[in-house]
Amino acid sequence: MPSKRPRTGTAAGPISTPRADPSARNKDLLMHPRERFEYSSPFKRPPLRSKDGTRLIIWPVVNIEEWEIDRPMPRHASPPPGGISGAVPDMPNWTWHEYGMRVGFWRLLDAFEKRGIKPTLSINAKVCETLPLVPEAARDAGWEFMAHCYVQMSIHKVEDQPAMIRHSLDVLARFLGKRPRGWLGPGRTQTLETLDHVAAAGLDWFGDWILDDQPFWAKTATRPLVSIPYTVEINDITVMVSGQHESDALLKRASDAFDRLYEESANSVRVMAFGVHPYVSGAAHRIKYFEQMLDLFASREGVVFWNGDQIHDWFAAQQPAPSPLPR
Repeated sequence: MPSKRPRTGTAAGPISTPRADPSARNKDLLMHPRERFEYSSPFKRPPLRSKDGTRLIIWPVVNIEEWEIDRPMPRHASPPPGGISGAVPDMPNWTWHEYGMRVGFWRLLDAFEKRGIKPTLSINAKVCETLPLVPEAARDAGWEFMAHCYVQMSIHKVEDQPAMIRHSLDVLARFLGKRPRGWLGPGRTQTLETLDHVAAAGLDWFGDWILDDQPFWAKTATRPLVSIPYTVEINDITVMVSGQHESDALLKRASDAFDRLYEESANSVRVMAFGVHPYVSGAAHRIKYFEQMLDLFASREGVVFWNGDQIHDWFAAQQPAPSPLPR
């Protein structure tokens, strides 16, 4: 087991001016991620089962983000304007994102509704204040809401992580009438103490770690959390934005992954997540391939579409939570 290291006070930075997360200053130790879980493999650990014959769980995640015009854009479809990296305002890329909110989201909503699928909405809480019609449509359609920071920015740039997490949950609770149970950091970013803050805020599970095909328990300073396997490979940012592949590339990659995971799930239930964004998969030249991907997943027996709470509750029912980590 790796040794614990002294805290350095550099765990979180601010929205504007870097400084340490004040909640971390009185702690003596940081936990390395490997101290939060034991090594195991889905090929070696006791198999996960489902009473109804489910063998492969599809976790669909739609990411809705708030890109603030007065800071550099989180991603680029267009090269930095004028060759100046980080120029503000970055109107070309800001409007690319806004296309997703005005057009792409509604295509994704229609695709899910026609198939009776209720995905997880990974949402920056500020969207509920700036563009409420979008999350209202997701809420009314029965989508699950997963907390995803207040605005889209690396967790390393957040001035006060506990305050931001609480604020995000408060905004979402007012909007939904209940508090979400799950967390996903923007770009899956964490500092070494982020999970301690997530657990302290009362959340039950998170999706930041892409290191398994099954859920598992992760220790924190107060109470364990379930790590639900998300994905960076079956994700339209990696394939379509970073890779700049053809419009059907996500479908092809998802099909290959689906075939192998379905085969492996004969012995132990697997989880296959996919992540999409309205400004990417909701584009006119990609939406039909996204719809074909959904139809492919639904074509096999023993495949279900579940949200994060369902995955958490199914897993926790057969694998009780470990004791809290002693301090």
